[in-house]
Amino acid sequence: MSYPKLECLKLERRGPVGWLLNNRPDQLNAMSARMRDEFEVAWKALDADPEVRVIVHTGEGRAFQTGVDVTEIATDGVGMDRYRESVEAFDLRFTSWHNRVWKPVITAVNGVCAGGGFHWVADADIVIAASDATFFDPHVSVGQVVAIEAIGLLRKMPAEAVMRMAFVGRYERLSAERAYELGMVSQVVDPPDRLRDEAQALAETIARNSPAAMAATKRALWGAFEVGLTEACKRGAQELVSMWGHPDQVEGPRAFAEKRDAQWADYTRAAGE
Repeated sequence: MSYPKLECLKLERRGPVGWLLNNRPDQLNAMSARMRDEFEVAWKALDADPEVRVIVHTGEGRAFQTGVDVTEIATDGVGMDRYRESVEAFDLRFTSWHNRVWKPVITAVNGVCAGGGFHWVADADIVIAASDATFFDPHVSVGQVVAIEAIGLLRKMPAEAVMRMAFVGRYERLSAERAYELGMVSQVVDPPDRLRDEAQALAETIARNSPAAMAATKRALWGAFEVGLTEACKRGAQELVSMWGHPDQVEGPRAFAEKRDAQWADYTRAAGE
């Protein structure tokens, strides 16, 4: 299928892997108002493509993403008020989690990831980083509050590491190796120019699995963050049972027994997913 042409983002497909690329390299991929609006369009386009089984998100140029475009905020006469209504209602649409994308999502961090860039680190299923990637959160250094992104990161890494990054602001940067030690990322890629190749290889490996089973798994695991242990297990049991009778549950064991690659059914979102 063809993708919409966007001004601040690029969409591509390489085999079973959909790519979302932040494409404001001259502004270090800072999020303008237009880019913010385009994210919803981009995620939905990749999610709707039946050929895409896994999505990789990365940035063009020397930065992954550096948060909101501070120059735009400071000079356009609208400032942060343009976002007030959506933030107060928590009606955000710029990450895969916000858009309820149930395909696996890999964030591949190239270069600088700062401030609002952590939205896509916190909300991805898997995060890998180039060895020269750096991470810092300058919100408090420019009079802003650290909140949603850091709250998301608390699911992935020790609370004190998140607190330190939040309060030190722009005066300390986390290396890719340190991010790996803290559990923010699961792989550091060296040399850095191998990042996209490694992301593609990882995505292709994941794409070999049942799309329907992966979607149900993602709903179960992310749903566990929302509730207590018992309720999470009950909901997970419902996702498990939802696959019983699905063609992939017949095809998977048969392919294993016949020592061949499985031919999975196409994944189609059900109503309410």
